[in-house]
Amino acid sequence: MALLLARVQFATTSIYHFLFVPLTLGLSLLVAVMETMYVRTGNETYKKMTLFWGRLFLINFIMGVVTGIVQEFEFGMNWAGYARFVGNVFGAPLAVEALVAFFLESTFLGLWIFGWDKLSKKAHAATIWLVAVASSLSAFWILVANSFMQNPVGYAIQNGHAVMTSFGALITNPGVWYQFPHTVLAGFTTGAFFVMGISAYHLLRKRDADFFRRSFNLALVLGITALVLTMFMGDQQMRYVFRAQPMKAAAAEAVWNNAAPAPFTLVAGIDQANQTNSFALQIPAGLSLLLYGNTENGVTGIKTIQAQEAARYGPGNYIPPVAAVFWSFRIMVGAGSLMLLAVLLAWYFQRKGGLADRPWLLKALLWAVALPYIANIAGWVMTEVGRQPWIVYGLQTVQQAVSPNVSAGAVTVSLVGFTLLYGLLAVADIYLLSRTAREGPEGVAPKPAPVFEGVSLWN
Repeated sequence: MALLLARVQFATTSIYHFLFVPLTLGLSLLVAVMETMYVRTGNETYKKMTLFWGRLFLINFIMGVVTGIVQEFEFGMNWAGYARFVGNVFGAPLAVEALVAFFLESTFLGLWIFGWDKLSKKAHAATIWLVAVASSLSAFWILVANSFMQNPVGYAIQNGHAVMTSFGALITNPGVWYQFPHTVLAGFTTGAFFVMGISAYHLLRKRDADFFRRSFNLALVLGITALVLTMFMGDQQMRYVFRAQPMKAAAAEAVWNNAAPAPFTLVAGIDQANQTNSFALQIPAGLSLLLYGNTENGVTGIKTIQAQEAARYGPGNYIPPVAAVFWSFRIMVGAGSLMLLAVLLAWYFQRKGGLADRPWLLKALLWAVALPYIANIAGWVMTEVGRQPWIVYGLQTVQQAVSPNVSAGAVTVSLVGFTLLYGLLAVADIYLLSRTAREGPEGVAPKPAPVFEGVSLWN
């Protein structure tokens, strides 16, 4: 029971924290572009855009920091077995993230907040670009740590513990270079849809049309570019997963038996108890065509991989919850497809005279703000659940990683406490973001410094 509760707690805190990370990546870039355009053109509209979207960025950033701190403590409280076994390896990229990337990010964010009218325009714009770069660097080091869990490299087992033997191997882990661009580009997409959605809200009400039309157009360019690249990198990452973690890949496609050629399954009824699908709607040879570009190569099924892993690692069940992996993958792809449709429609009608006389599309774009969040969370669920029962693939199971002396009662208390705390933070975050978004640029003072100083962010 303690294991189950610890998993629920970490999943809850991780998902909640990850609601803020992609928006931080995307908004920091857009705010940097807006301020650069202000510096280059001298147009005060771009300055007001920088301030308005910058205020939303700050609210999101603060919530991301607060919710991320908890996870550091969870490793020691609930996952002591994991911390003892791989702490020598896992701790290094986390330390670099905290001591370099996060400090760099927070330092230059402080200069950006309080440096208006104190730094030159170019120097001030440089600070927000450094915030954007540091945000991506922070994501990089987190993904270095996560990629080690997915594909352990650069280590040796000494006295029952994993010890780092090559820091270079960690940062050149192939998994990093699929996960990192895919995650950062997904963040850019999230920021773009966030700005487009709020801009659509104000365009529907015909308020500050020039301000929000400019904001929308910038976000649309980023949205189309980032989304197409996100999909491309997602495809490349999935091909890599088939090589590095065949069980996860087979579960994502619900392939129970070896298949050559392998069909692409659109929907299926997963019967894990009997290791079969009760029904399946499939495209014949579709998966082989997607992976290999031909109908000759096949895919190894879950049953065969289970036998291989049992022979390699010893008796046990190495099959993850197939339904969760299968459907989370499809939710991610489905949300991505809807986002692509949305930005293509927006781009088409913009070229045909604008969106002002198409309220149906503006309303759709407002609701579409939820789509990147759905895709982000579904993608992480697929990534992490698909690795089960391993916490470090091939080295340590989740059951071995949990703290041996933690009680179900203790985890229950902290789970309830964190859930209540995060619930209050969620209310505060939604209130602050929605209020600030509804106010629009008229809520931005003529001089930028007072907007960000003291308690004015919160009232």
